[in-house]
Amino acid sequence: MTKFQILAALVLLVMNWGCAKKTTLFEGNQAMESFVPSKTQFGYLQAKAKLVLEEDSGKITRGTLQLRAKKDSLIWFSLSPGLGVEAIRGLLSQEKIQIQDRLGKEDVNLTYPEFEKRFGIKLSLELFQNILWGDIPYPASYEDRLVRVGKKFELTQVRDNVRYFSKVDTRHGKVTELASAALSGEGSILASFPKFQNIQTQIFPAEALVKVALVEPTGSQNFRIYINWITLDPQTSPLTFPFRF
Repeated sequence: MTKFQILAALVLLVMNWGCAKKTTLFEGNQAMESFVPSKTQFGYLQAKAKLVLEEDSGKITRGTLQLRAKKDSLIWFSLSPGLGVEAIRGLLSQEKIQIQDRLGKEDVNLTYPEFEKRFGIKLSLELFQNILWGDIPYPASYEDRLVRVGKKFELTQVRDNVRYFSKVDTRHGKVTELASAALSGEGSILASFPKFQNIQTQIFPAEALVKVALVEPTGSQNFRIYINWITLDPQTSPLTFPFRF
């Protein structure tokens, strides 16, 4: 599988390191009452973005991302690096990562556990959604660590041997930075969102930078994915998800 395919599967997925100010540690009900993250709501969504893929070697690939989503169910995407030619088409479901390499013919059809075993990184449809829309990985609970630093909350969560660290803006409740790393110290994802936009009374990321670290038998690989959303269109009517091997 090519590096471009791996990046497409991760979708896709900036840096906004806020300056630390006053730090407040909340306990018990005080934390839960003060922390009100925003959760993106839609039935279906259609979107378009400009995408830049940068490898450690210095190779840069630019293209257009077309995306359709059914919340908590499916994410369909198509990548065209130029001249209107579709290079990659993929479908992410609750069970699998499926990708067609329409140029190289190196298709991918892996469950999430199979992908983790091969590339050392734990993925899920929910994580893809969180990275795309700037939501926290899991609802906050008392087993999590919650700290307020200036105008942001910092939330640390551990689920299924993965540590998630989120910075959430107190002004609109969206994630400005999300890190996901296996406790075993293998692969990791860092996504950050410097700009947001109001779409149909909801806050969506306008730009994103995703840094991905993969671990393979031949060694580690690092990629950077820049996303600039051109259109985001939440819909109530069903969309089609054209995908077939």
